[in-house]
Amino acid sequence: MALSTLTTEQQRAVDDLVAHGRIAAVPADLAKALIFMRQAQDVIADLPHLTKPQNRYNLAYDACHDVGEAVLAAFGYRTLSGPGQHEAVGRFLRAVMDRPPGDRDARRFDQLRRSRNQQRYDARPVGEAEADLAARTAIALFAAAVARGVPDS
Repeated sequence: MALSTLTTEQQRAVDDLVAHGRIAAVPADLAKALIFMRQAQDVIADLPHLTKPQNRYNLAYDACHDVGEAVLAAFGYRTLSGPGQHEAVGRFLRAVMDRPPGDRDARRFDQLRRSRNQQRYDARPVGEAEADLAARTAIALFAAAVARGVPDS
């Protein structure tokens, strides 16, 4: 499947991220995108085997982030070094996945990111429901990326 073309509205949103120094335009790299997608796929496959909600949540979040990096690479962008890289991935996902499939899950990535920060910096525990939501989000984002033509094999 070929990579979908960004709509005018999506491209404007991405251009805005570039203009504000959130991401940078680079040559599209489908090989890099594939590596990130395979990493996400490996994590998603292991999620049902994890017994601790915090571990499931953190790995599901990592899988979501890998999907975001794959989408960035496939479309020819990357995050910039420094603070806010994960937030930039979330903004890019929301810009590119602004309709089904994946729009709800792209928005949810940012919620997962904020929650993960609370876990890390405020010592907030993770419950089963939150871990399950993170896992479902990773699976849905992966499928949405594939539906947009990001290579997965």
